[in-house]
Formats: sequence, C-alpha cells, structure tokens
Amino acid sequence: MLYLWLKALHLFSMVCWFAGIFYLPRLFVYHAMADDEISRDRFKIMERKLFWGIMTPSAVLTVIFGLWLIFTNVAFYMQSGWMHAKLTLVLLLIIFHIMCWRYMLAFREDRNTHSHRFYRWFNEAPVLLLLLIIILVVIKPF
Repeated sequence: MLYLWLKALHLFSMVCWFAGIFYLPRLFVYHAMADDEISRDRFKIMERKLFWGIMTPSAVLTVIFGLWLIFTNVAFYMQSGWMHAKLTLVLLLIIFHIMCWRYMLAFREDRNTHSHRFYRWFNEAPVLLLLLIIILVVIKPF
C-alpha cells in the first residue's frame, strides 16, 4: 500500500513541476516582449512566485518520492535499462530547471539577452522530455 501512495505522490508532484516547467518559459516569452516597466515588474513577480512557490518545491518532492520509490525495490530498478534512461532524462530536466532559474535571474537584473523567439523554442524542450519519460515508464522498452 505504501508503494501506491508513493507513486501517487510522485505523479502529483511531477504534474505540478511540469505545470511550472511549461508556464515559466511562456512567461519569459511575454517578458522578453514587454516594452514598459510596469509589465516587466509584473513578470518578475510572477516568475519568482512560480519558480519558488510551485516549480522548485514540486521538483524537490518529485525527486524525493521518486528516490523513495526506487528504494522500495533497488535491485529491480537498478537492473532496468529503462530506469537508467529515465534518470538520465530527469537529470536533463533538472538542468532545464536550473537554466530557468538563471534566465529568471537575468530578467530580474534586467540583463536578458534572448529574444521571445528563443524562449518559444526553449519552451519546447520539456515537452520532449516528458514524452520520453512517459514512454520509458509505461512501455519499459528495455
């Protein structure tokens, strides 16, 4: 029964994390297009609240519950090739999260150098990561 609770909490926190991962770069798009101080200040507040209030706590909980799930059956998970691939993709997602933090800081300090087009493309990376992670977990191809 504990396993099912851990899985549910892992999935819930992952969904919350991805909600932020999808929305923050979209805020960057609009922030990069903003041409007045009031709008830029509003985006700074929204980005900070999303990153620290939803994304980061959800990321931490996703990792905690994920590791806890692994430790319920370490031998099985560490012998599974799909799990190694999934963990690699999760590491890439954590790197994406850190990149979001750095871009957020650049916006906060008014030193963003990227266009709204850059952030539109940047916003696509987590979609691919999510698709691959789901395929690995559901299909377990290797």
